Amino acid sequence: MEKTRLNIFIALCLLPLFKLQGQNSGQKVSISEVLEQISKVHSITFNYESNLLNDITVTPVPENLSLNSKIRNLEKQTNLVFEKISDLVYTISKTINLCGYIKDSESEKTLSGATITSKFSYAVTNDDGYFEIELQSLNELLTIRHIGFKTIERQLRYFTLDYCETITMLIQQEAISPVLIETYLVRGIDKKQDWSTAIDYKRFTLLPGIIESDVLQTVQALPSILSVDETVSNINIRGGSHDQNLIMWDDMKMYQTGHFFGLISSFNPHITETANVINNGSDVALTDGVSGTILMQTEKQIDSKFNSIFGLNFLNADIFSNIPIGTKSSLQIASRKSLDDFARTPTYEVYFDRITQDTEAENNSANVTNSNQEFNFYDASLRWLYQPNDKNVLRLNFILINNDLGFNETASINDVSRTRRSNISQNSLAVGLYHKRQWNDKLTSSINIYNTEYKLEALNADVLNNQLQLQENIVSETSLKVDTKYQLNQWDFNLGYQFTETEVINLNDIDLPRFVRRDEEVLRSHGAFVQAWYKNTNQGFSVRGGIRTNYLTSFQKLIIEPRLSIRKTFLDQFEIEVQGEFKHQSTSQIVNFQNDFLGIEKRRWQLTDNDSIPIIESKQISAGVLYKHNGWLVDAKGFYKIVDGITTQSQSFTTKYEFARESGNYTAHGFEFLCRKKFNHFSSWLSYSYINNTYTFETLESTEFPSNFDITHSITLGTTFSSKFWNISTGLNYRTGKPTSIPMDSNEIIDDDVNFDKTNSERLMNYVRIDASAIYKFKISNSIRSEIGASVWNLSNRENTINNYYRINENDEIDKFSRFSLGLATNAVVRIYF
Repeated sequence: MEKTRLNIFIALCLLPLFKLQGQNSGQKVSISEVLEQISKVHSITFNYESNLLNDITVTPVPENLSLNSKIRNLEKQTNLVFEKISDLVYTISKTINLCGYIKDSESEKTLSGATITSKFSYAVTNDDGYFEIELQSLNELLTIRHIGFKTIERQLRYFTLDYCETITMLIQQEAISPVLIETYLVRGIDKKQDWSTAIDYKRFTLLPGIIESDVLQTVQALPSILSVDETVSNINIRGGSHDQNLIMWDDMKMYQTGHFFGLISSFNPHITETANVINNGSDVALTDGVSGTILMQTEKQIDSKFNSIFGLNFLNADIFSNIPIGTKSSLQIASRKSLDDFARTPTYEVYFDRITQDTEAENNSANVTNSNQEFNFYDASLRWLYQPNDKNVLRLNFILINNDLGFNETASINDVSRTRRSNISQNSLAVGLYHKRQWNDKLTSSINIYNTEYKLEALNADVLNNQLQLQENIVSETSLKVDTKYQLNQWDFNLGYQFTETEVINLNDIDLPRFVRRDEEVLRSHGAFVQAWYKNTNQGFSVRGGIRTNYLTSFQKLIIEPRLSIRKTFLDQFEIEVQGEFKHQSTSQIVNFQNDFLGIEKRRWQLTDNDSIPIIESKQISAGVLYKHNGWLVDAKGFYKIVDGITTQSQSFTTKYEFARESGNYTAHGFEFLCRKKFNHFSSWLSYSYINNTYTFETLESTEFPSNFDITHSITLGTTFSSKFWNISTGLNYRTGKPTSIPMDSNEIIDDDVNFDKTNSERLMNYVRIDASAIYKFKISNSIRSEIGASVWNLSNRENTINNYYRINENDEIDKFSRFSLGLATNAVVRIYF
């Protein structure tokens, strides 16, 4: 009992002490007292403004902590900044808040994704270009970066701290070729100062009959660019065949350009940001493409904000995503897949009928029935961009394209049903790596490496004769290009080297009777180029000239190609332009039609042997005048072009000389005219082209005759309305029919062959097509927007003949066959942006 009383007495005595200690541990004191105590213990001095610490209290820091731990404790409690000047002196200051808006100095548009960094802090601008950052000292260095713009480095003391100022960034001019004429046709199609026509799909509105940003459909709106058979796999630039076009995706040459065997482009429209079209006066860094060049590019800048697009139309579904990886890298992925696996829409049916008309896939022989007809396509694209600093950019590209058409052939043989499957497929795979280095304000260099693979495989099952025939066409190309550019005042200099190795394999394999033929060719070429570009903006004068030398090792052949482009402005509203170029290419296509394999048109690549398949060489000159004033634009050009080394097999003959294997040349001269007027939300245009295109084949019976691509007159009328919510476009296309040959009257057959009259002395019916399209844009929420649209192709449902051919039937009579363009074809689309 006595012990218990003693414990209670002791507890009552100590309780005030515990209470006092608890109160002291949570009690705050002036920070000045704490700093004075730290100064005595650690023999240091704190420097600060006299009124900085007024009314600031803190909880005393434990005395057993180190000096650094005590200072960190005070920083957390007060949000003050302690900076060590020396072992004996520390300064104290308040944090400084900086806010602002970052804009493009030229367009004054806000820049989202710009990074603002200091030694200890980091911020990124939002969609409005706004940022906030907390800094420690007026002497702190801030670095502001955005891809495509010059970096800003400036101490905090030189920024405005009283309010959120607007900070402008200068564009790195070497990264963007200046625009000469905006809205050349519609918004998003511009003329650039490098003599190319550029299509910017971020700004692009709409063209008649098109609801997707299909690159190879879009370029056909330009004068002298069309397709005689309405496909993107047969684009004719100033009278040339499709194989004479250089088509590149992010600096990789592409040997396959279309889905649905050419009815739509094989390049995903959402990842392809821009396309440049060059008819003449090419940059010396480019080779191949004796008729024209189409250069497609993905986004060149890192987008630091995640965004995605999902789209669905009557042909395919597609998706695109931009995925930022930190602040210095971004990944873009796009994919597209046909709908035939899920449902066959009326639009899909119209397209399928177009590619299979008058073929084995549509109507087989009388004793054979077709079933299980399937057609599918897909593509996938990837672009990874990495910018570790202001001086280096690294880009990795990947693209995969696939088309598959197949059907079963069934026949009853000796009362036994036999089924075989025929199919044809096209595949492309390309990988590229690009690095660019900005050595200083004047010197840049780049290196580009790519490998592209193309494969066409066709298996034809002859179920009646129990025969299988296999055809393959494989192209494999590897290229390395080094390009150096130097700027000096008004001069741009360009020096570079390119190595290319191209392998082409053609295989024909028949199982009964056994026959195998495999042809394989490899060509290696070295190219060196130099160029100078003088620009005097004050006097409106620009001239670019250069020379490219090419050495083909297999033939020990040197080819020299000069290039020249001149532009001069006068009277402020007029410009004259003169261009010229020499070019060559070593690959061409064999075009097989109805007589060969399934009846589906196939284009097989072949490599020059410098003999029966010559090297194709071209010479071209053009001159024009341009007028622009008060919303009016008038552009007129004349051109003259000679192309040597073409073969009959590459020129799409389906009548006379269909089976000929001869080489020759063609001469094309013509005139292009464009008149465009902009007013309010409307852009209306009229384009006209005249072409006189003549073949010369010295070894043929008819040595000179009109080209298969001689579309003498072509006219396009169009109007596009564009507002915040609506894009509406309508247009009319008219052109003269392509040349064709017909059997000789009253003497149609000789030696079991069709006896044709004069070569290409007749023409198909004139081509007329009316198109319309509309897209409506709206917001679902602050972060999600959408588009819905519809299009009508060939509104009048006119039956346009695109090709004729003739065959001798079992009664020794001639049957005429015709192939027709798309009839009335409607499409609809819905897209969601998030």
